[in-house]
Amino acid sequence: MRVLFIDIDTLRPDHMGCYGYYRNTTPNIDKVAAEGVRFDNYYCSDAPCLPSRAALVSGRFGIRNGAVGHGGTAADMRLKGADRGFRDVHDINSLHNIFRRAGMYTASVSTFPERHSSWWFNAGFNETYNVGDCGGESGEKVLPVALDWLERNRERDNWYLHVHFWDPHTPYRAPAEFGNPFENQPFETWIDEIEFERHLHHTGPHCINEFNMYDDKVPPQYPRMPGRITEYSDLHRVFDGYDCGIAYCDSLVGQIFDLLKKQGVYDDTAIIITSDHGENMGELGIYSEHGTADHATCHIPMIIKWPGKQSGIADSGFHYNLDLAPTLADLFGVAKPADWDGESYAATLNDGAVCGRDSLVISQQAHVCQRSARFGDWLYIRTVHDGFHLFDREMLYNLKNDPYEKKDVKAEHPEKCAEGAKIILDWQEEMMKKSEYATDPMWTVMREGGPFHAPQSALRDYIPRLEATGRADGAEKLRKKYKLKF
Repeated sequence: MRVLFIDIDTLRPDHMGCYGYYRNTTPNIDKVAAEGVRFDNYYCSDAPCLPSRAALVSGRFGIRNGAVGHGGTAADMRLKGADRGFRDVHDINSLHNIFRRAGMYTASVSTFPERHSSWWFNAGFNETYNVGDCGGESGEKVLPVALDWLERNRERDNWYLHVHFWDPHTPYRAPAEFGNPFENQPFETWIDEIEFERHLHHTGPHCINEFNMYDDKVPPQYPRMPGRITEYSDLHRVFDGYDCGIAYCDSLVGQIFDLLKKQGVYDDTAIIITSDHGENMGELGIYSEHGTADHATCHIPMIIKWPGKQSGIADSGFHYNLDLAPTLADLFGVAKPADWDGESYAATLNDGAVCGRDSLVISQQAHVCQRSARFGDWLYIRTVHDGFHLFDREMLYNLKNDPYEKKDVKAEHPEKCAEGAKIILDWQEEMMKKSEYATDPMWTVMREGGPFHAPQSALRDYIPRLEATGRADGAEKLRKKYKLKF
């Protein structure tokens, strides 16, 4: 058997045609979705990039594997400790080793391990290919490596190939020759002029005044990437940049599919298409960043085309990305370790059975310190560190009526806040009972100064910028909240 894993960084499902997007961004992926199973309520348990992939490959939540941030102690997977054997059991039980146990030859084309010094990601691969740009590359550097590997292994059966593209990730980098296929198309957005005016006064990094986190500086080699948007009419530029990255990536992925068809193995190849996290595109006042534990950042696509399994269906159950490991173990009939937190949804692929969870807890400790509960139509967000966005301690959104998180309804529904808080508390207690460590890594992040991307030192330059751009009220609130002397 052959398995192709397409890993597209920073991909929102609702910017894909197969998930209902009005733009034709993903025609090649859409065809695969029509041949397989599309999962509509799939979330990364821990955001963003490093924590998400740590959960994916370990089958364990960040609260247990320890990797929840982008710097400091909590950017590393925890060591097994005194009872570590000759080999680390956590690496032996990684996602990629499932394929090795199933007798498959494994390879990866990805710069993720070097970008984040996360070499555990390579556990289980026979071969790894690194084009050397630490995630700064465009897909035209990745594609030839993947195509070459497929050509050299065209006679091999039983392989697993992981291919990682960064193109939707900021800075928007689709090559100039790709053009803008959406330039002359009508632009649709949920952000009206009233909402846009609110966003102009938002306090916090990666807002519409500071796409470059705390300022509006953008390197000239990225002409698609705005530094700042001040006119409503220019808003389409942000969405065009993101959508062009998705469409360009889809065109590259399509070439991989075409080669498999040319080789006569496409129909017999299982294809998994997913992402590490989504992207805030105006939600909570944040643009072009995966900076929160909300629907925009943590909702991800999952499409699985598997020979002989269900085809052309959509699943609406709640799932985590860490559920993939036990699902694959079941599909291949290999043993599952007891310490995984994931729950298999192989039954969905096998016979269309509904096997999702009642609720989810999603976390973010790189840009903010938040944990959120996703249940029913609701998203309840609990904030420990606001990443300088001045978020309330609690926020509540009805995603059925308000998918873009425009109106916080906690005052109208205190009972839903209580329900969400209990889901998080029960989950946290359950995880800490299972943990080999006494400390919740979220509190490690807090004790080490807060989220990596929100150091207080950044406020020395950011507060004057707020005052210079008509947001002195936000500057004063930050001074008060963080007890600043400047």
